[in-house]
Amino acid sequence: MSAPLLKSLFPNEESEEWTFNNQNREYLTKLGTYKIKNLKNEPDRLKQEALIVQDQIQELAITNYKTFIETALCSQELFFKFGVIEEKVNDLLEDVPKFEKSCENFATTSGEINVLRKTDSTTLAKSAQILEILEIPQLMNSFIRDGLYEDALELCNYVRKLHSKHSDVPLFKTINDDVNKVWILMLHQLLSQLRQDLSLPKCLQIVGHLRRMEIFSEPELRLKFLQARSHWLEQQLNSLSRDDLIVHLTKTVEITRVNLFNILTQYTAIFNDDEHSPLTVSQSKTTNQNIIFKSWLQHRLSYFLVTLDEDLSTATSFETIFDQCMYFGFSFRKVGCDFRPWIIPIFTKHIHQNFVNSVTTADRNFMRNIEKFTLIDKKTPSIPWKHNKDDEIRPPDNLLEFYPLAEYINNILNALNQLRLCPPIALITEVVETLEASMVLIAKSLQKLYSQEQQAFSVNSKDAFTRLCMCFSDDLLPFVQKCIHIIYPPSHIATKLGVSVKVLQEESITFLNKDDIVAPISHSLPVRIEPDLTVETN
Repeated sequence: MSAPLLKSLFPNEESEEWTFNNQNREYLTKLGTYKIKNLKNEPDRLKQEALIVQDQIQELAITNYKTFIETALCSQELFFKFGVIEEKVNDLLEDVPKFEKSCENFATTSGEINVLRKTDSTTLAKSAQILEILEIPQLMNSFIRDGLYEDALELCNYVRKLHSKHSDVPLFKTINDDVNKVWILMLHQLLSQLRQDLSLPKCLQIVGHLRRMEIFSEPELRLKFLQARSHWLEQQLNSLSRDDLIVHLTKTVEITRVNLFNILTQYTAIFNDDEHSPLTVSQSKTTNQNIIFKSWLQHRLSYFLVTLDEDLSTATSFETIFDQCMYFGFSFRKVGCDFRPWIIPIFTKHIHQNFVNSVTTADRNFMRNIEKFTLIDKKTPSIPWKHNKDDEIRPPDNLLEFYPLAEYINNILNALNQLRLCPPIALITEVVETLEASMVLIAKSLQKLYSQEQQAFSVNSKDAFTRLCMCFSDDLLPFVQKCIHIIYPPSHIATKLGVSVKVLQEESITFLNKDDIVAPISHSLPVRIEPDLTVETN
C-alpha cells in the first residue's frame, strides 16, 4: 500500500531507501489516518518544521563549528589513515605466504634442532661410556707398546663385535678402522720379535698370538716363522768376522748347528708335525705342511754348504773342521736330514786342490833351486850324521847331498802330512797321479841339467850326477811310495775295495809306476842285474 502511495507522491523519484525505510513506512501509515483537513495542513506543518530544523541546524553549526571542523579534519585524517592501512593490509596479504613458508621452515628446523638437542642430551648422559669407546684405539696402542698382547687381542675382538652388531653407526666403523691400523703395528712387532734370540716358551707365546690374529693361514704362518728365524740366523752369521776364514768357518759351523737345532726344536713344539700319520681326505687336498720345513732346512743347509765351500778354499788343515761338520750332519740324522754325503765331496775337492797346490809349490821350488844348482867340480861329500834306519818316516840321509832334492822332499812331506790328517779314500788315484806327474817333472829337470852341463862335466861331476839320479830313483822315490802306503795302507784299501793287494799293485792303486817316473834319466842309472828267481822243474 505504501509503495503505490510513494509512487503517486513522488512520481519522479523512486528509491529503495523510501521503500525500505521504517520511518517512512511509519510516517506513511500515520499519514493514511489523517483527515483531509489535516492532510491540507500537513505541508505547511512540514515546512515550518523544516524551518525550525534548519534554524536548529544553523544554531548547532554556529555553536559547534569547531567540532564540525575537527570532525572534518578527523574524517579526512581517518580517510588517509584508512588508505595507508589498506596499503599495509595489501602488503601484509602479499607477505603472508612468505611468512607462512618461513614459519614452516622454522618449524622444520626447530624440529631437527629438537632432535639434535635430545641426541646431545642422551650423549651427555652417556658421555662416560662414549669416552671409553673413543679411547679404545689409544688403549689398544698402549697395550701393544707395553707388550700386553692378550689384552690387545681381547679388546680387538670386542671392537669387531661392536662393529658387526652396529654396522650402521659411523663411530664404530671409524673406531674399527683405527683399531685395524694398530692391529698391523701389533703384527709387525710380533714378527720382529721372532727375528730375535728367543726361548721356546716365548716362541710358543708369539706364534699363539699370531694364530689368534687370524691373518695368516697355517702354511703362511709356518713360512713366516721360518723366514723370521732365518733372519735371526743370518744376523748371527753376518756378524762373524771374515778376516780369518778358518775361524769364520769354525764359528759358522757351530752357530749354524746350534741355531738350526733350536729352530728345529721350536718348530716341532709349535706346529707338531707328524709325517708318519696317515693323511685324511681334507689333508690330501692341501699342501703337505711338513714339506715346508724340510724344504727350508735343505735351503739353509745348502747355504751352509756354499759357505763351507768358499771358506775351505784357504784352509790347509781339514781334520778339525771335518770332524765338526760330520758331527753337525750326524746330529740331524734324527730328523731325516743327514747331509754328511753332501759334505764329503766338498772336503774331497778342497783336500785334493790343497794337495795339488802343495805339490805344485814343491815343483816350482825345485825348478828354481835346480836352476842355481851345478854339478861342476862336485866332490863326494862326507855326511857325519846318520839316523836310525828303523825310522820308516824319516827321509834318507843321502838326499842331503843334493839340496834341491832335500828341499823338494821336505815340501812333499808337508803336503803328505797335511793329507795324512784327513785322507779321503776317493783321492787315492789322484794323489798317486799327482805325485807321479811331479816326479816325472823332476826327472825331466835332472835330464835337462845333464844336457846343459855334460860338456863341462869332469869325472867327479859325472859321478855326482849318477849319484843324483840314483838318489832320486833309489831313495826319494821309494820313500815317497812308503809315505803313500803309510797314509793309504794297501791291506786296508784292499779290504775296503774287496780285492787283494796284488790286484792293487797290478792296477797301480796306491803304487807309483817307477819305470815311467825314471824313464827320462834311465840312461844315467847304472845297469842292475836282477837275481834269477825262476825255479827249474824236472
